[in-house]
Amino acid sequence: MQLVAELSMYPLREEFVPPIQNFIDRLNTYPNLKVVTTATSTTVCGEYQFTMALLAKEMQRSHEEVGQAIFVCKFLNGDKMVTEL
Repeated sequence: MQLVAELSMYPLREEFVPPIQNFIDRLNTYPNLKVVTTATSTTVCGEYQFTMALLAKEMQRSHEEVGQAIFVCKFLNGDKMVTEL
């Protein structure tokens, strides 16, 4: 089963761009994950269990490194997607 997840990260600190870029850069290191970044969010697509596990890992890492950060996420069944990302 495929998962499509759309994420936006909001670090609660004055210098907010570097933590966001770091998170996106880490997502791009996974060869089994398709990552598309826009001005307001990043969409990732991959195998469901793999994608959920790596998102949990990377969000936890961001919280450990940044402190307070808000993640807004939408999860969709990628098997039901009509358009390609």
